Parts: sequence; structure tokens; C-alpha cells
Amino acid sequence: MGEGLLARTLPREEWTHEAHLAATLYLIVRRPDIDLDAELPAIIRGYNEAVGGVNDDRQGYHDTITRTYLAGVRWFVREKRCAGLIEQVNALLLSEVGSREWPLRFYSRERLFSVEARRRFVKPDLQPLPQVSKNWGARQ
Repeated sequence: MGEGLLARTLPREEWTHEAHLAATLYLIVRRPDIDLDAELPAIIRGYNEAVGGVNDDRQGYHDTITRTYLAGVRWFVREKRCAGLIEQVNALLLSEVGSREWPLRFYSRERLFSVEARRRFVKPDLQPLPQVSKNWGARQ
């Protein structure tokens, strides 16, 4: 998933919520050469456009959701050690962090799904996001 995202070869119909999380975990663990805080927005926007998608105020890339899950997956990698990458991805998808509703622990629905939150990261209005070093979990 992660390399398919980077190469823009992952079929659009396979770019699901679960694929987003699997790719994020892969990038954190296996691609420490990529500064995800700086590069992930462009990676996802570019992928969306490459497969015929649109990034606008209603669809495509959502900055706040992306950055919220990036924080969550980093936290998960730090807290839940698993034997291998597939086991980690499966555990993530079954975890609280893997839920589609997980960001709503931190954001009201109105704030999270606002145009402002889609365009740029907005701070949570319910509780702070988990904080983990951006390099945590990367294989050196």
C-alpha cells in the first residue's frame, strides 16, 4: 500500500480508509527517509490527482484528518509492538485508532468536517492529540 501510494500505482478503488492507515504505518516504519509531516500532504494530493480524483473543499485530501491519523498511527506504533509489518497493520486496523470514528474523540463533528479543517490542520476542540516524536518507530 505504501509503495503503491508513493508510486501512484495503487488502484483508486483500493484507496480505502484501511489502505490509508496501512500506508501510513508502512511509511512510518519502513520509510524514515520521508519527512511525513512535510511530505505526506503532497503525496496524498498527488496520488488523488493521478487516479482521477479532485482535491477541493468537499473531496480529496483532508489535512486535519490526515495529521490526526498520522499522530495516532505514530502513537500506536510506539505503544503496540508487533512481530512484523502485517501483524502491526492488522492490529492497527482492529484497534481504536483504526476506527473511522477515532478523530471524533478529539474533534467535534462540525470542526473536523469544516472546510477550514480540510484545507489546513486545525487544533482539536475536545482534547489534545497523542504526542509522539515524528521519528518514533522508524527502522534506522
